[in-house]
Amino acid sequence: MSTAALDGLLDPLASSLDPSALRQILEYQISPEVQARVDYLAKRANDGALTPDEDAEYEALIDGADLIAILRLKAGRLLAE
Repeated sequence: MSTAALDGLLDPLASSLDPSALRQILEYQISPEVQARVDYLAKRANDGALTPDEDAEYEALIDGADLIAILRLKAGRLLAE
């Protein structure tokens, strides 16, 4: 998905959030359990040892982390305005 398409999808959502919700997005941390799973899958990926199911899970976790990072950027910009 292009950056412009992603912005078109997320900008209306981000701009509808109140400052409290935007701050919660900025402060969000993944749980230690999820981080441990990401770390485990990353090591297996680096070793070339992921199963197809693990590969799909790892890709989904990375996509989710990317989405959270984008939402954090948008939340920070909106709060700065």
